[in-house]
Amino acid sequence: MKPLIEQSWPRADGRKGIRNTLVVAYLVECAHHVAREIQMPYRERGAHLIGFSGCYPNDYSFRMMKSLCTHPNVGGVLLLSLGCEGFNRNGLREAVRESGRPCELLVIQNSGGTRSTIETGRARIEAILAEMARQPRAPMSLSELCVGTVCGGSDGTSGITANPGIGRAFDQLVGDGAACIFEETGELIGCEHIMAARAATPELAERLTASVEKAARYYTVMGHGSFAPGNADGGLTTQEEKSMGAYSKSGASAISGLIQPGNVPEKGGLYLLDVVPDGEPRFGFPNINDNAEIAELIACGSHLILFATGRGSVVGSAISPVIKVCGNPETFRNLRDDMDVDAGRILEGRGTLEEVGTEIVDCVREVASGKPTASESLGHQEFVLGYKSFSPLGPSCHPTSQ
Repeated sequence: MKPLIEQSWPRADGRKGIRNTLVVAYLVECAHHVAREIQMPYRERGAHLIGFSGCYPNDYSFRMMKSLCTHPNVGGVLLLSLGCEGFNRNGLREAVRESGRPCELLVIQNSGGTRSTIETGRARIEAILAEMARQPRAPMSLSELCVGTVCGGSDGTSGITANPGIGRAFDQLVGDGAACIFEETGELIGCEHIMAARAATPELAERLTASVEKAARYYTVMGHGSFAPGNADGGLTTQEEKSMGAYSKSGASAISGLIQPGNVPEKGGLYLLDVVPDGEPRFGFPNINDNAEIAELIACGSHLILFATGRGSVVGSAISPVIKVCGNPETFRNLRDDMDVDAGRILEGRGTLEEVGTEIVDCVREVASGKPTASESLGHQEFVLGYKSFSPLGPSCHPTSQ
């Protein structure tokens, strides 16, 4: 059978990347400017900027940065530290190097300040890019692909066009052996019982239900939900209505497992990503915007992201390409340069859900083979990472890996 991708980048952990990105990562907000100045001249050569702004340490944020810097789409890393923050910079550098990737660390307080660090950093990037250019290539099959999905800027069309269109695509991808991840337990409130009925085991069904109940408690304590004013302006009326639309992104396949940010599925199948912190609510919004959710999906190994939108979104992401699936035909025409798939044509009688699902799968194949998405072409590299805390998951959350 012909491979999905003729040329991918094999990594030491057995995974393969559909991009060969160089990540420039700042480890505290105080190093953000220097990191951006180092990265900016190399954007066209595949350098992406990510970072953690906090000063005190957090296990979740370290795990996220480690997962992102060793993502299969990443070929090399440059870390930027101020020098007095709490982030375990040496631990991250060693983890990246142990993954077989070139990784350099610059500490601004030890490197002569802003100008000197920028000059040194650009020289380090040149050396890392030269090493990355020598990395081998290999073919890649669809069963080695991991795909995430998120929705943002939802309106009354999202739940009847873009979201279920992605669900159809997920069913095809899971059938071909790919790993597919849907998320945002806070936008599944009211759907927990019908979702649990699709679980691979009764124990997993209980954990799926508990994850959504946790989200409901979290939102209740914080005094807000995931229903935004723009959702109402776009025709959605209740949290339950929004949840049903978000749920439809998951398709109809059996649910193989429940994962947390940074957990990589061990095999193909459909997985729910729990994004709401454990313990007493103390971190504010579980995800402050769509890009925080995208970063978590990427940290779970997603090679690319399917982004459903009705009102429209122009964001992309660092590290993994974002495919925009637009549910509203008027939005698609208005934001044409930012969209990849016109799912809204279903409303105008120009296509069916099955046809849109197949088009999305075709788009996944093309992007995985190197075709840039709209957001990639426009240079989008949004990234957000904050504080959270999670307790380790047990074997009941991964029944298909036993």
